[in-house]
Parts: sequence; C-alpha cells; structure tokens
Amino acid sequence: MRPPTIRDVAERAGVSKSLVSLVLRGSGPVRPEKRDAVLRAARELGYRPNAAARSLSEQRTRTIGVLLDDLRNPWFVELLDGLNSLLHAAGLHMLLADARLNRRMGHDLAAPFQELGVDGLVVVGTVPDAGGLDALARRMPVVVAGAREPSPAGVDVVAGDDERGAWLATEHLLGLGHRRIAHLAGHGAVGELRRHGYELAMRAHGAEPLVERGDLTEEGGYRGTVRLLGRADRPTALFAVNDMASVGALSAAEELGLRVPRDLSLVGYDNTSIARLRHLWMTTVDTAPYEVGRRAARRLLDRFERPDEEGRVHLAVPTLEIRGTTAPPGDALRG
Repeated sequence: MRPPTIRDVAERAGVSKSLVSLVLRGSGPVRPEKRDAVLRAARELGYRPNAAARSLSEQRTRTIGVLLDDLRNPWFVELLDGLNSLLHAAGLHMLLADARLNRRMGHDLAAPFQELGVDGLVVVGTVPDAGGLDALARRMPVVVAGAREPSPAGVDVVAGDDERGAWLATEHLLGLGHRRIAHLAGHGAVGELRRHGYELAMRAHGAEPLVERGDLTEEGGYRGTVRLLGRADRPTALFAVNDMASVGALSAAEELGLRVPRDLSLVGYDNTSIARLRHLWMTTVDTAPYEVGRRAARRLLDRFERPDEEGRVHLAVPTLEIRGTTAPPGDALRG
C-alpha cells in the first residue's frame, strides 16, 4: 500500500494542494476551519511530510549544526536544552558534533556540517579556529555560545558575564570574613575573565590574590587543591573556575583531613547539576546556561532575517547560589 500524499490530504480536506502546503509549513494566512480540516485529514491518513523533498523545494535543510567543545562538561547540557527548545519551536533540528574528538583525530571541525548543508552553525564553548569561523560566517549564520574568545565581525557571542560572576563569588567569601582566598584558575578567555574578577575583588579589599593554575577538570582541581593546602599559610577558602574543579577540591580536602566548610570554604562556578547534588550542595555561581542557549538560538534566528548585521556580545547576568560549602573561617584559621 502506497503512503498517503499531499494530494490525498487535499482531497480528504476538500482544499487545494497549495493550501495544504501552507498549513503544514505553518506559513501564510489560513482560516481556522480550513487549517483544522487539513490537520485532521493528515492525522487520519497518517500523512508525514517528505523532509528531503521539502528541503529541495525550500533550498533549506531546516537543520542547525552544533559544534560542542567538550561533551563531558555538564554545563553544556543545560545550554543545549535551552538552545534546542527555541530551535525546535521554529521547526529546526540540531545536528551535534564533538569538537574535542574531531581535533584529536585531526578532522576539519566544520566540514561535516558544510557537506550536510546545514542552515546555520552554533559553536558551543571555546572557538577552535577563529580564521575558519570567519570563512564559515561568510557562508552561513554563525553564533558562538558560552565562550568569550575574539570572534569575526559577523558572529554573535552569547555567554555569561564571567568577570561579574567571579566578583560575586569572591565578595561572598570576603563578606564571610575570609582573607586567605585562593583561586583555582582555568585557561582561555573565560578562565582569564573569572581570574580577573577574583583579583579585582581581592585587591578592592586589600587582600592578596593567590592563583593556582588548573585545567577545568576534576583531576586538575584535585591536584591544584593539594598544592594549595600544602602551603604553610594555606587558604581558608577556595574559589574554583568551575564546578568540576570544585569536586576535585572537595576530594583533596577530604583526603587531607579537612572538613568543608568548617576548615575550608569552597565556591564553584556554573551551577551545574553536580553542584545541586544533595551530598555536595555546593555554593556556586549560576550563569543561566538554559537562558544562554535560548538567547543563542534567538540570535541565530535573527541572523536568518538580517544576515549582514554586525556581530555583538550578549551577556547573561550571573547570580550566586549560596548552599552548604561556605561559612566563616574557623577561629584557628582567621587571617
């Protein structure tokens, strides 16, 4: 038995094929009773539009490439949820690629998306190649989400205000009475902005910054914290570049016989699902990843309408989530 066609839907609904096409595309003025008749006929017949044929007729694939910097980062999961919610509502579908894996294998990061003819590209995380991104942006709308590296003129950047978020975290610890506050730092533009916010807050209160380089991972947070806590003047508080590094810091403190927050206060960054686990219940900076994802989708949709518009940076406002890993310093450790 042959599958139903658009002609079958039109005959059952008593309308023209062009009107059926308008209804199924969700475009054009259609009277409510006609729209209902078409949708009812399509449902009764089990009609499904031919996506390949529609792509040919519209010269669009209705797909969006998403190049993800690191699939292991839980912050990106919530960003993707926000991104997909708006793209899906607009009738678009995401195609996901792992930039980290492609780099390790020496593959061209964006080549698969170009071959598939995606309508636009969202780069989530650190921009792998600004030059390559510039070439892509001349051929399709491109938006960067969750990164702050310099981007080509025609590319929008949507991210959190990392300097402000780091200031909030450090101010919280200073307000509790801590003065020996160390920072587990990260790399890239985001890491530098968070470090800068921390240093600004420390110097504003006459406190000396103490920075330990890390790599955004749990293992890096663990190793950095072991080094910091081995100092004679060990810190009473720690601000980590992200929640993953904070988890490593928690492990290091426990192994060294220190209790959080009695002996060491700890603030993470990103407010991922990890920080919200009850047995961790971590104080952290919420960077609104879902909202960042939705804004990135909005900017991409806007670029379809205005492709030549100058790229801009859009920053989501961070907030501090105070939970169970911060407290005033113990009497024996007061600076």
